[in-house]
Amino acid sequence: MTWLVTGGAGYIGAHVTAALLAAGEPVVILDDLSTGDARRVPPGVPFLIGDAGDPATIRDTLHRHRVTGVMHLAGSKSVPESFHKPQWYHRQNVTVVENVLDAMAEAGVTRLVFSSSAAVYGLPASPTVAEDAPARPINPYGQSKLDAEHAVADSPGVSWIALRYFNAVGAAAAHLGDHGTTNLLPRVLRAARTGEPLTVTGTGLPTPDGTAIRDYVHVADIAAAHLAAGAAVTTGRRARVYNAGTGTGHSVLDVIHAVERTTGTPAPWTPGPPRPGDPAAVVADVTRIGSELGWRARHTLDDAVRSAWLGAAANAA
Repeated sequence: MTWLVTGGAGYIGAHVTAALLAAGEPVVILDDLSTGDARRVPPGVPFLIGDAGDPATIRDTLHRHRVTGVMHLAGSKSVPESFHKPQWYHRQNVTVVENVLDAMAEAGVTRLVFSSSAAVYGLPASPTVAEDAPARPINPYGQSKLDAEHAVADSPGVSWIALRYFNAVGAAAAHLGDHGTTNLLPRVLRAARTGEPLTVTGTGLPTPDGTAIRDYVHVADIAAAHLAAGAAVTTGRRARVYNAGTGTGHSVLDVIHAVERTTGTPAPWTPGPPRPGDPAAVVADVTRIGSELGWRARHTLDDAVRSAWLGAAANAA
């Protein structure tokens, strides 16, 4: 197998690339570096800077490197931004996938692992959601991921798995860390490092401590889920959606306290209004992926916080 990892210089994509290489799988990376970082790309790995949605680029990449499977992680993921740019999000997360699928059909590539999101569930009826729960996105980002899943499912001859990520955290190595400014853990770590308070959006929610509960899964575990999914689409015909989470929820204050335990430093915060339409709690039911792919998350929240903190310290040095 030779895997094309689109978005392979991104936070999750770089971890997937590292996991594939460690498993002895040849990898080619295609990334436009709009959010990726070339420093995450391992030496010696073929790396093309380009748009995965450009038909000529994707066709040429598949043919030139004799790609036999695609792990598609390229895309955009900001919920607030998606409200301001819904058509652009459709292009980034749906049209791009359609172009990748067309190029795969032309090249005879029939194996795909697709990066989806728990955002497809919207406001679930219960805090813990299984894959057969109604998919009712409440923002353009979630809708774009669901539409892309449908495009994948409608592709004849493709053996595919879609992984619905929950909240990726942590780092397997310092240079692979999350350098973004929107995800919760980097923001809490920044508050601990600088003393500047972060805003906690919603402190009166119907949860034990009033803050939102999410399923925080170590990014190294998400990478391992891609290995399991890649093996499954390679050894047999698949057409399946799986949650990639831990099955355990943690509140925003839990994350703050975990950072304070790790750093020995207060992480100051101030209360803010809840974000409109934000569910109080969303946690993965991981029964299906465990029973069918033999995968489970192996890292704790404290593991993830510790790895992120060490990575941040190394990058600051």
